[in-house]
Amino acid sequence: MAAPETTFTGNRGLQLEEPLIFDQGRPGRSGVDLPAAAPAGDRLGGLERQGAIGLPGLSEPQTVRHYLRLGQKNYGIDSGFFPLGSCTMKHNPRQGEKLARLSGLASLHPLQPQSTAQGALELIDSCAHWLKVLTGMPAIVMSPAAGAHGELVGLMTIRSALEARGDARRRVLVPESAHGTNPASAHACGYAVESVAANGRGRIDMDVLKEKLDSDVAAIMLTNPNTCGLFETDIIDIAAAVHDAGAFFYCDGANFNAIVGRVRPGDLGIDCMHLNLHKTFSTPHGGGGPGSGPVALAESLAPFAPLPYVARGADGFLLVEHEGQGGGKRLGRVKGFHGQFGMFVRALAYMMSMGSDGLRQVAEDAVLNANYLLAGLKDSLSPPFEGPCMHEVLFDDRFLAGTGVTTLDFAKAMIDEGFHPMTIYFPLVVHGAMLMEPTETESKETLDQFIDALKGLAERARKGDADYFRGAPRLTPRRRLDETLAARQPVLRWRPAGDKAVE
Repeated sequence: MAAPETTFTGNRGLQLEEPLIFDQGRPGRSGVDLPAAAPAGDRLGGLERQGAIGLPGLSEPQTVRHYLRLGQKNYGIDSGFFPLGSCTMKHNPRQGEKLARLSGLASLHPLQPQSTAQGALELIDSCAHWLKVLTGMPAIVMSPAAGAHGELVGLMTIRSALEARGDARRRVLVPESAHGTNPASAHACGYAVESVAANGRGRIDMDVLKEKLDSDVAAIMLTNPNTCGLFETDIIDIAAAVHDAGAFFYCDGANFNAIVGRVRPGDLGIDCMHLNLHKTFSTPHGGGGPGSGPVALAESLAPFAPLPYVARGADGFLLVEHEGQGGGKRLGRVKGFHGQFGMFVRALAYMMSMGSDGLRQVAEDAVLNANYLLAGLKDSLSPPFEGPCMHEVLFDDRFLAGTGVTTLDFAKAMIDEGFHPMTIYFPLVVHGAMLMEPTETESKETLDQFIDALKGLAERARKGDADYFRGAPRLTPRRRLDETLAARQPVLRWRPAGDKAVE
């Protein structure tokens, strides 16, 4: 590997390119002093290592500084505003992290006797109770590992209910403004997916929906508020039309942060809804997981919920592993163990610390912050729809028309302004989409800085400085990827063993 362009400069700053730890190591150098290993018998049957492992030799300060410098190159919610629309990148209170690390909770094993895990089972039951109250739905499945897993579990429950009444159906309707995992989950569950167009107001087109609803539709998967940041004002009529067709109403709960404490989805006619604990209830988001996606169910679907579930028995809490009366209705296990327990600890801590009034304020402040962005940017950027938004605000690329600057160029330039870019090119219902979600945790001062930065970039684009945008970002450890070069690279497609991969 070639030497980095710059090297570590002590108090004068950090290098732009950090060498690999292997390039920094020197033979014989070590940060620890271990005694020689005692002789041991050969158990490897001739498979002993024949040469050195090749680990880098560094002192302890070198190792610590290497990983610290790498960490300082990261951008995270603890270092700055993260306005990714549709993601709800909100602050995670340290209280939840501390509680999840309590030895009595962190040291539990999922296979230990239930009699020794009564506190954990009670915690799961308490968390489930809060979620049922907030959704206004009588049953909840706590085991799904993440939001998309919750979608799949919800659809499997719907399919079981339909099969129980001898009414197998083949299609699931998914609006254009839904989350991208919705059609994928429906397809994975064996359904054909059919899109439902949006109207000029960014909401589901009722005429199109009614045309598509028939006896072959198993469910509609609606995100509400949708990914245009708008509340589906016809939701009561949507529920009625879906139920009249004998189908079920699935709601993607990823945007529950906009209505938590203010609206109970069960009151809107929703039959099934997954909840992303990392989006609404402040468990960690991203970084490879773990996620958590409990699924709330209406009375019509509750008998088909997967096993096991936590219940209160005569001698304490227990996991109900087998169906009681009316056997054969429920699904079996959908996960090896009962959900992501650490996420339940964090979510319950968050809900109990906020209280019902605090959770209501979460929704109110999230919507207020998004509309503050809309008010501050609507004259500089171009909102595609009239009226106020919910928890996230959507802009399109019309304000860049004729400038030679694309949505991607604009987003890259935001990095040099110190902000993580918003979600771009999604949802697909508008061209060059820019979707921003400030959440309730950002201050007015942060939002003002964000508004000023975007207004300045918009003005720079209108003045014809397209080259500045095409070269952005300039102040990052790595410069911009050449997307045009990447697009020209050959795509290798998989072929069975023995065949050559082809372009």
